[in-house]
Amino acid sequence: MDMDYREVEGTREFVARLAHGEDWRAQIEDFARAEEIEAAFFVGLGAVQDAKLLYYDQTDLEYYPMEFDEPLEVAACIGNVSLLEGDPFAHTHAVLSRADGSTVAGHLDAGTVFAGELYVRAFEESLERAHDEPTDLDLWPL
Repeated sequence: MDMDYREVEGTREFVARLAHGEDWRAQIEDFARAEEIEAAFFVGLGAVQDAKLLYYDQTDLEYYPMEFDEPLEVAACIGNVSLLEGDPFAHTHAVLSRADGSTVAGHLDAGTVFAGELYVRAFEESLERAHDEPTDLDLWPL
């Protein structure tokens, strides 16, 4: 098998309510820093007042931003926390829905929280991202 993997053990679990008016992803990173979490998995839901999503073009090997200045439901948010250059990084993906039920989705770079709830499971060992040559991304070197 070519897939890289390692076993991890969960150590602590948290539920959290994100602060209204603050940035969704930045709050996760601040929380991880405060709790000294160097690896975790999280899921969340709620709503944002605006959002900046990123799309990674696999040909250009570059992120392209998409900005939405409108209220959106966070229908699904999933991600992980690991270290990037020694600091907690919340790799966050989200599916966001509009009032008409249509959706936008991608890598959530930022979003102003209207309301948000998270479940976080921290891992015992840390994970630190490193440059991956074929993708030009910072990935886990397992």
